[in-house]
Amino acid sequence: MADRAAFLVHLAETLRGIEAEGLMKRERQISGPQGAHVEMEGRRMLNLCANNYLGLADDARLIAAAKAAMDADGYGMASVRFICGTETSHRRLEARLAEFLGMEDSILFAACFDANGGVFEPLLGPEDAVISDSLNHASIIDGIRLCKARRFRYANADMDDLEAQLRAARDGGARFILIATDGVFSMDGYLAKLPEIRALADAYGAMVLVDDCHATGFMGPQGRGTPAHFGVSVDLLTGTLGKALGGALGGYVAGPQVVIDLLRQRARPYLFSNALPPAVVGAALAALDIVEGADDLRAQLFDNARYWRAGLEAAGFRLLPGAHPIVPVMVDEAPLAQAMARELAQRGVHVAGFFFPVVPRGKARIRTQMNAALTRDDLDFALEAFAGTGRAVGVLA
Repeated sequence: MADRAAFLVHLAETLRGIEAEGLMKRERQISGPQGAHVEMEGRRMLNLCANNYLGLADDARLIAAAKAAMDADGYGMASVRFICGTETSHRRLEARLAEFLGMEDSILFAACFDANGGVFEPLLGPEDAVISDSLNHASIIDGIRLCKARRFRYANADMDDLEAQLRAARDGGARFILIATDGVFSMDGYLAKLPEIRALADAYGAMVLVDDCHATGFMGPQGRGTPAHFGVSVDLLTGTLGKALGGALGGYVAGPQVVIDLLRQRARPYLFSNALPPAVVGAALAALDIVEGADDLRAQLFDNARYWRAGLEAAGFRLLPGAHPIVPVMVDEAPLAQAMARELAQRGVHVAGFFFPVVPRGKARIRTQMNAALTRDDLDFALEAFAGTGRAVGVLA
């Protein structure tokens, strides 16, 4: 049996291997609030890698709501919900989310990773089938692994393959069939083909679950997400409070009342995790009020995305197609992505390189993300920095 020292040597060798492949991820510390600019290592940096789509992470109204919630309800709940950790504000937020999303009810989790990790097991048994897009978020993959349903996978956005998997699940005698997809595939900025997915689901008697983390708040009328954007209904929605809705933490599942009621009884991440703190709940309620009336912010966000994409293409960068505020700049190899991120940091632009295992090998990229707080001057500054960096590291001729 290997001893502790040998085990630690093994881990150190694993880390050296990660480093040798150019896959080591390093965290950079920021000081102060998240925003269009951040303080990093004593420098003011333009920030192009946050999920802060509407620029609300440092919004004074959310900060005031969070402080007021702490004054009223304290710092933390010190318990799970079913024991002694539910505040009336938790139920207000769940009802507000359900109303906003057009669902009967919703249930809060510590994060959307927990929501996706907890939603499948209570709902699906070995008699059922779940069919998952190949590019779904890791949390959906892990959640599906925890349930006993038969598992099927279809190639990303390939509707012929989805129909083949639906047919296989039906012919295999599945009692209930659930299709699971991201609303927006976060590494690429691609939107799921929800109208086609809904039509196939109806044809085969299946249900549809959408993880809408990278859409809630800014896609569709009043920011109600990808189903609203496409004008279709889905059976279950999962999402986060940690991106456009203020950028803190917290996730949810929204859907039919009986689904939510059963999740309260059986969803393990809900039953065994502390209730969300009052500050997060109070700020999220304020964020929903802001978001419903934030057509100006949404217009600015997508105007920024169009300008940014056009500028990068004019400079000669290779982009993935799309119109979402996620704009990936493809460089293919992990060391090159890391070198580009370092050079951009020297030029005052904070970005992150994405590489295996976050994306497939040979598909490394700089994932840039637009937000409504960026000005035209900010974008011009960043375009100049990208062009200079591209030439310096060999991405551009």
